[in-house]
Amino acid sequence: MDFIPYCIIFAILLSAIGSADASIHAYHGDAFREVGSAYLLSGGSEGIVASRSATPLAGNAIHDGQSYIRFENITFWRTKEAADQRSKMEHGTGLIQVIIFEAADRDNIGGSAYGGQRSICCTPDLAKLEGCKQGEVIRIHSKTSKKWPIILNVQFKRNYLSTQMDNKVVYIKKTGMYNLFFISCDPKLKGLTMSGKTLWKNPDGYLPGRMAPLMKFYVIMSLAYALLSLIWFSQYMRFWKDILQLQHCIAVVIGLGLLEMTLWYFEYAHFNNTGIRPVGITTWVVTVGAIRRTLSRLLILCVSMGYGVVRPTLGGLTTKVLLLGVTYFLASELLKITEYVGTINDVAGRARVFLVLPDALLDAFLILWIFTSLSRTLEQLQAKRSSVKLDIYRKFSNALVATVIASVAWIGYEVYFKGTDPFNERWQSAWMITAFWDILAYLLLCVICYLWAPSQSSQRYAYSDKMREESDDDEAQSLCRESPNGDINLVKVQRKEKNAESTDVFNLEDDDSEEDKGE
Repeated sequence: MDFIPYCIIFAILLSAIGSADASIHAYHGDAFREVGSAYLLSGGSEGIVASRSATPLAGNAIHDGQSYIRFENITFWRTKEAADQRSKMEHGTGLIQVIIFEAADRDNIGGSAYGGQRSICCTPDLAKLEGCKQGEVIRIHSKTSKKWPIILNVQFKRNYLSTQMDNKVVYIKKTGMYNLFFISCDPKLKGLTMSGKTLWKNPDGYLPGRMAPLMKFYVIMSLAYALLSLIWFSQYMRFWKDILQLQHCIAVVIGLGLLEMTLWYFEYAHFNNTGIRPVGITTWVVTVGAIRRTLSRLLILCVSMGYGVVRPTLGGLTTKVLLLGVTYFLASELLKITEYVGTINDVAGRARVFLVLPDALLDAFLILWIFTSLSRTLEQLQAKRSSVKLDIYRKFSNALVATVIASVAWIGYEVYFKGTDPFNERWQSAWMITAFWDILAYLLLCVICYLWAPSQSSQRYAYSDKMREESDDDEAQSLCRESPNGDINLVKVQRKEKNAESTDVFNLEDDDSEEDKGE
């Protein structure tokens, strides 16, 4: 059993919440944790791209092509008891070691003692077996460079309660996932704490390597939403008088999508230039995203129920739909705030794992409700022989099935990806996990826009108290095509009922009432 990897994972998981609020990792009296015979504190973990230039450029330009980890004002504090009980033994000197290593070299920290079990610190037995220095972290040189893993020593002097590390810069010349740990093997340093900060920089800014591709991705997505907005709103304004309520909802979702993608770009751009993740912008973009996801799902649900095309209102289901929307918004908002606001670590915290469950359950419930409603709507259209609407809903149903299959397949891939990469060594492709869901949502929105695009004949097929049942000839015309003469009058059909004004287009009032009661 390898002791070091599990210790490192354990330490990162414990410190993933609140140990860093940006690519500038800040430490505010963070306490060391006892791991085996060592006291350990995780300083962060980020993917860093190798420097583009061989020598550092003058100045502190953000886009200077240099990658490094810089230490600033790192101060260690020990307890008064530890200072008063300064050991007189040779190896009780209050030593703290700062270790930087690439994930691929994780096994180069620590050595084996008995039965293959690994230990961080060099014990008297290991000093005899492996020739390491007692009281220090065991290091084995990397195969690619004898300078790595890097170890920087900091030591308490006399009986001082604190000691400060020199401001140093470690330049990164090889692309990889780098980990920073502060470790002490001195048993007298129990209760050790640390303050200060470290700056992690990539060649083009402070944005962590795994996030850098997302900044360019959101530029592309913003342009894609802008193009969709241009096409949709041009039709929207052209046929303003014939717009359905459903098409108003689609316009809102498109606008929110464009706003969300734009805000994500500005959030990452600010992060890249300053090294600090803007809490305000991040909170706004997370909230806009939660609203967009909620409205998108409710839109799909309402379309599946036939709202705006088969039925004029949701009837008794309105309260249930709104309640589900509010619940989903809160679950999504809490999850995304935990995931994004003020965090950059590659390993998810326990709070996020806990919040994923209600979000996933609500999604599963929504999918079940959507397909149940869609099946009922298809049956109603088939019974009324509404061939055009039936064709549209079948296309919509096929798009939903393809979306669900793609989602399930991608979830399986995501589980495999994360399960087979515990140390985030494939961080350069991790951005695709996030990007896929935005792309899938965009494609499904495009399908909905195509099927329910504004047209001059939209009102012909809408539910209206003033409209009569349409004729078979009118039914043969497409929802998305213009009527040549612009005539929206329906063929009048005589009815035996006295109150003709209460009759709807598709004569599904009884079916809808039964559906409402059934739901």
